[in-house]
Amino acid sequence: MKQRPKIFAWHIHGSYLFYLSQGNYDIYIPTNKEKTEGYYGRGETFPFGPNVIEVPAELVKYQQFDCILFQTNQNYLVDQFEILSEEQRNLPKIYLEHDPPRGHPTDTRHIVQDPTITLVHVTHFNKLMWDNNEVSATVIEHGVIQPETTYTGKLDKGIVVINNLPSRGRLLGLDVFLEVRKHIPLDLVGMGTGELGLGEVLHPQLPEFISQYRFFFNPIRYTSLGLAVCEAMMMGIPVVGLATTELATVIENGHSGYIHTDINYLIAQMKLLLRDVEHARQLGEKGREIASQKFNISRFTQQWEQLFLAVINKQQSLLITEK
Repeated sequence: MKQRPKIFAWHIHGSYLFYLSQGNYDIYIPTNKEKTEGYYGRGETFPFGPNVIEVPAELVKYQQFDCILFQTNQNYLVDQFEILSEEQRNLPKIYLEHDPPRGHPTDTRHIVQDPTITLVHVTHFNKLMWDNNEVSATVIEHGVIQPETTYTGKLDKGIVVINNLPSRGRLLGLDVFLEVRKHIPLDLVGMGTGELGLGEVLHPQLPEFISQYRFFFNPIRYTSLGLAVCEAMMMGIPVVGLATTELATVIENGHSGYIHTDINYLIAQMKLLLRDVEHARQLGEKGREIASQKFNISRFTQQWEQLFLAVINKQQSLLITEK
């Protein structure tokens, strides 16, 4: 195709959508008056460019798109049948899976069983753990923009960035956070932090805010690789976290950060970072070098551009063959 691909997607993860929108394609997102999940529109948090285009939900079926991008079971099982036309539902489709399985970690079958749909995972760990039903599955690792803010580490504290930690419990490491905070000064930011944290810091202001902390702590037991971790590494903030899921492949222990499954070990390393700001700076710099290559935004958007064009052109080729 010569024109820019037109992608229809629901607004599910704002920061991911912002980075996805850096590519050479147009993204159409539905809106409704109730602002229900996926129908928020552009919002006011992220500086989206003109290629993120709002469409009232009731008018979606009259638009022309080249590809449909699902990101939740709700999108796939319910939403598409409520707002897409039959013709649109026959367009090339991609399901972007953001998370590892929430059920059994190895035996959970993914909701997508249609071999014509391309399944995209955001980490190799996720792809490994899901039963992908022999559907074509690929991995596009995260990409984040290099912020202008640089790490200072002047605060003798660690920073944790997690939304709704009090209500998300052990999965997101609430108990780990509370235990570590008995020994280490830690601040928590994010939506729904309640009395445990400082509240939400909007994404555009987050780099400047967290750059002052000595280290970034990720207490999450079981989730995808958080974009906040990638962003912290890209800024040169040393990362300390649990050696679980994809993070175990990203941080080289003692070289670019500290990871372990022993909480006491991590506490000891955090104390070291609080004592030795130069060591923290060196770890953060190594992490930044890794992030600059691994989470390069150009690589990320190029992979998405190539995938969109591949699935669109494949469907067009099939239609020509059928004729």
